[in-house]
Amino acid sequence: MTNTIEQRKSQHIQISLNEKVTGDSISTGLESLVFVHNALPEIDFNEISIETRFLDYVYKTPFLISSMTGGTALAETINRNLAIAAQERGWALALGSTRALLDIDGHSSSFLMRKYAPSIPIIANLGAVQFNYGFGLEECRKIIELTEADMLVLHLNSIQEVIQDNGDTNFKGLIKKIEQLCTMLEVPVGVKEVGWGIDGQTARKLIDVGISFIDVAGAGGTSWSQVEKFRSEDPIRRAAAEAFSGWGIPTVESIKLVRSESGVIPLIASGGMQTGIDAAKSIALGADLVGFGRSILKEATQSADDVIKIMKIREMELRMAMFGVGALALDTLKGNPRLKERGKIT
Repeated sequence: MTNTIEQRKSQHIQISLNEKVTGDSISTGLESLVFVHNALPEIDFNEISIETRFLDYVYKTPFLISSMTGGTALAETINRNLAIAAQERGWALALGSTRALLDIDGHSSSFLMRKYAPSIPIIANLGAVQFNYGFGLEECRKIIELTEADMLVLHLNSIQEVIQDNGDTNFKGLIKKIEQLCTMLEVPVGVKEVGWGIDGQTARKLIDVGISFIDVAGAGGTSWSQVEKFRSEDPIRRAAAEAFSGWGIPTVESIKLVRSESGVIPLIASGGMQTGIDAAKSIALGADLVGFGRSILKEATQSADDVIKIMKIREMELRMAMFGVGALALDTLKGNPRLKERGKIT
């Protein structure tokens, strides 16, 4: 089991870095939106604030490093660089699936990032399906204790598990188990997809059982059916994965669907984010935080300084977009009427 998980995590990193793992026929939808430029913004660029609040935490930026990896030597290097950079720039840090933290003795340190990021929010991560494979409240408490995380996010990855060799595909009865965890765990519990988006009906079910936040993780970025296609030794699964390269709810649509069910649930937009303008559009649609993942993975394999450089660029892009529409703070960017569908500017 240990070697299998460690090998899988290593392969995930290499495939994400070196192969085409985005869908051919689906996009985030962000390219269909455009801000109407305000030539006279009537604000001072140097006074623009990108500080925000999420749950009980004040963030220097509305940015999150999305869950990516853990459980290998390379993952420890990646996570260390991400944690150092996140601490310096004030980004939140989400860890990769911490199932491996309890299964792998040799690389548990790849998840223990608090010493590099003493004051930023850290989000631990676990597949919700693991509640049908022996995990429960005590395992979640152990994960929080070991990682010193401020909250836990449960990821939903049903299509990935089907394509993955020996995947965990029993998703029966999870909503009740999520409700029990929300009631009993001492830290906030959120739910995220892994690149296929969350619809309004599912969001409502999750909100009703007490989850604290939703990360839409919409389609248009990394497709984990494509990642697993490169790993699978089963020709049937490999062939079937091809049909799902365009599967999922585009990130823009997922943000809208979740927001239509609740105007107040803390919402993270992720899935194919590339620039600070993408972030600005997502916030204007109603997101509270914006997650970046694979678009900063290469830099994370190199150094914390390389990650910091990318972070500074994303922050500058966001501020410039806010200046371009005359938004002095994020609360005036949310719902900003200057965000329009491309071709429908009036």
